[in-house]
Amino acid sequence: MDKFRRRRYHSLRQMWRDLRWPMQNRPLVRQAMRGELVSFPFRERLMMAVTAVNQCRYCNYYHVKESLTAGLPEEEIRKLQDGIVDDAPAEELPALLYAQHWAETDGNPDPDARQKLFAVYGAERAEAIETVLRMIRMGNLWGNTADYLLYKLSFGRKGLTKADRQPQTTG
Repeated sequence: MDKFRRRRYHSLRQMWRDLRWPMQNRPLVRQAMRGELVSFPFRERLMMAVTAVNQCRYCNYYHVKESLTAGLPEEEIRKLQDGIVDDAPAEELPALLYAQHWAETDGNPDPDARQKLFAVYGAERAEAIETVLRMIRMGNLWGNTADYLLYKLSFGRKGLTKADRQPQTTG
């Protein structure tokens, strides 16, 4: 039987903590999601960068559609799905690379990387970027956790993607 390798929630406490955060920080979430500090296309690039790392199929599907609505070219969207961010505007590249690092470290980035984000974008915009990252991480983990439950309830017959069924390469 193939293993379920995608990042997911491992406890109800972790789920509850992540679910509670947006409710406790509504003004910050509103500001980040309204496009005042992070434009719609930039926000979608950030969300696609994190989703590429966390591999949530539901978020990928939704954010591909949102990215098209935001005006991102199809080729750039395909590259973002593969974790390639070099077609993005140069001004957004530091945040996109940070987003990938942030997702790879499960929301615990290197302090130097975080400091660089704040130096490049300023405190207010950097906080908005991190808010977007928290929101998509939560969505990714909820989606992957739903797939994990499906995987467990079906004794491994459902909940895996084609990519999950590929042998894991080490390098």
